[in-house]
Amino acid sequence: MLQTMRASAKYIFWFILISFVVGFLLMDTSGLLGLGGVKPTDPVAEVNGQEISYMAFQRRVQDQINQLQQQGRSLSQDDTRQVENRVFEDMVNEVLLQQEYERRGISVSDDEIKLFARQSPPPFLMQNPELMTDGQFDPAKYERFLASPQARQSGILVYLENYYRSEIPRAKLFDAVTSGVFVTDDELWRGWRDVNDSAVVSFVAFRPAADLKPDPSIPDSELRRYWQQHKEELRRPGRAVVTLLELRREVTAADSAATRARIEALRQEIVGGAKFEDVARRESVDSASAVNGGDLGRGARGRFVPEFENAAYALQAGQISQPVLTPFGYHLIKVDERKGDTLALRHILLRVQPSDSATTALDRRADELSRLAAGQESAAKFDSAGMRLGIKPEQAVVIEGQPAVVGGRVIPSVSAWAFGGARIGESSELFDSDEGYVVARLDSLKEGSGDNFNAVKEEVRGIVTRERAVAQLVPEAEQVARAAATSSLEQAAAAKGLQVEKTEPFTRASGALGLGRLNEAVGAAFGLPLNTVSAPVKTDDAVYVMRVDRRTESDRKAWEGQKNILRQQRLDQLRQQRLQVYLQELRRSADVEDRRKQLNALLRRTES
Repeated sequence: MLQTMRASAKYIFWFILISFVVGFLLMDTSGLLGLGGVKPTDPVAEVNGQEISYMAFQRRVQDQINQLQQQGRSLSQDDTRQVENRVFEDMVNEVLLQQEYERRGISVSDDEIKLFARQSPPPFLMQNPELMTDGQFDPAKYERFLASPQARQSGILVYLENYYRSEIPRAKLFDAVTSGVFVTDDELWRGWRDVNDSAVVSFVAFRPAADLKPDPSIPDSELRRYWQQHKEELRRPGRAVVTLLELRREVTAADSAATRARIEALRQEIVGGAKFEDVARRESVDSASAVNGGDLGRGARGRFVPEFENAAYALQAGQISQPVLTPFGYHLIKVDERKGDTLALRHILLRVQPSDSATTALDRRADELSRLAAGQESAAKFDSAGMRLGIKPEQAVVIEGQPAVVGGRVIPSVSAWAFGGARIGESSELFDSDEGYVVARLDSLKEGSGDNFNAVKEEVRGIVTRERAVAQLVPEAEQVARAAATSSLEQAAAAKGLQVEKTEPFTRASGALGLGRLNEAVGAAFGLPLNTVSAPVKTDDAVYVMRVDRRTESDRKAWEGQKNILRQQRLDQLRQQRLQVYLQELRRSADVEDRRKQLNALLRRTES
C-alpha cells in the first residue's frame, strides 16, 4: 500500500511544489501578497530557536477561515482573531511535540503505518455512510476501499500516510507520558466518600470588612513573594478603553411589514406548486441550510428558539407554517417527518432589513464617517468627525480575547483591532456588520499581565491585605471558641453579639453556603468530632468557629458494586490530567517568541 501511496504522492507533490513556487514568485514580485514591509519568510514565532514562518501561519489561518465560511459563517475580526490564536497555539504545540519526538528518539516505521491504517481508521472515515453496514462501521468495506482505484486516485492514501506519520508518534509519546498511572482501592473509596459523605454544621464566621482598602505599607518584597507563589492564578488578559462612533442599521415597522409580505408571497408560490427546497435554495438567507434546500436535520425539542420551536411542533408532517417571526427574521417552516418529539425540518429565512432608500442613505453616511474618522492618528480629528456627523461617541472597556460590548450589544471586530498592534490615539478602519458601521479609537491599552509583576501588583496588594486582615481575626475567634467550650456555641456567640449560622447537608465536593468550597472549613466538617466546638479554622476569606451537628457516612456496599466502573473512569481522568500537565509544562518551559503583534503593527503602518 505504501508504494501505491508514494507513487500517487510523487505527482501530487511536484504539482503542488511547482504551483506554489510559481505562485509565490508571481505574488512576491507583483506585490499581490500585500505584505508591505513583512516578508512571507519572516518568523511569526520562534519556538526554542525554531522558526514558524509568517506565510505558513497565514496559510493555515486562511484554510481554517475558508472552512468556516463554507459552513455559511460570516466572520468578524474577533472571530478571525480566535482562529489565529487557535492556529498559533496548534503550530507551537506541533513544533514542541516534534522536538520532543526527536529528543526521545520516537519514530514511525512503514509497517506501523500499515498496521494503524488497517486497525485504526481516522474518525472521518469511520463516520462515512459508504463504509457502514446497518449504521455501523464495516471493516471489510474499509479494507476494500483502501485497495480500490478510487482511494488511489482521490489522494486518500497519501493523506492517510501523512496522517499516521503525525498521529503514531503522538500516540507513542502520550502512551509513554501516561504509563504507570494506576488507582488503588483506597483512592477510589476516598473519591466515593467525597461525593457521598454529608455533614450539617453550625458556625460563627469572622470576616474582614467588605470595603477593606489595600494597605499601601505592605513592602514590595512581600507582594513579589506572593506573586511568585501564585503566578498562574494571577494571569490576566489585556484591557483596553476605546471610543466608538457607530451608525446603526435601524429597521421600521414598514420594513417588517415588507419582509412579511415577501415571505407570504413565497408561501403562496410553494402552495401553488413550487418545491419548498427550490425556493429555499433561491431565497433563504440562511446559507448553511439553503444549499440543502433549507434542511435543518432531524432532532428532538430544544434545538431552536422558542418562537420557532412552538410553531414547528404545531405542524403535522408535510405541513408548511404561516410566517413565523423570531429574533433572526421571518421563517417558513416545513415538517418533512414527525415521530413523537422528533422532527425532520426545513425552513426559509428572510431577515428584516432597512429599505433600499434607508440603506443607501446609511451607506453614504458610512462613507463620510470612513473618510473623516477612519485610520486617523489624531484624536481631535476623530472627535471632530463625530460632531460633524452628529454621532454621539460611546466609550467601552474591552477585554483581550472577548468581543467589545456596549449597552448589551456586541460590537464585532473592535476588540481584535485594539489588541492587534493599534497605537494609543489611533482610529480603526470602518467596520461593517449586520448591525451597522463603526469606527473605534484606542484611548488606553493595558497589556495582559503574563509574567509582569507590576501589571498585577495592586491586585496582589489587595489579596495580601485581605490575608492579613483574616489573620487578625483569629484572636477574637479564639475567645469565642474558649467561651463555647464551657457553655455552647450559641451562648458564646450571643455574648459577643454574633450570629450562629447553620448549613444545609453538604459534601466535601459540593461545599456549603457560608463556608465555601474545597477549603479548610469544609475539610474540618468531616474531621471534627460530632457536637464539639472547634478551635478557629482559618481560610483565605474568613475564620470560623464550628460545630458538626450531623454527619452521614457513605454506603460501602454500594461503592463495591460501582468500583470497577469508577476505576476505569478515574484512570481515564488521571491519564488526561497527566497528559494535560505534561503539555502545559512543555509549553511553559519552552522559549516561545510571539511576533504577531509586531508584524500586525508593521503591516498597519505600511498600509497607512
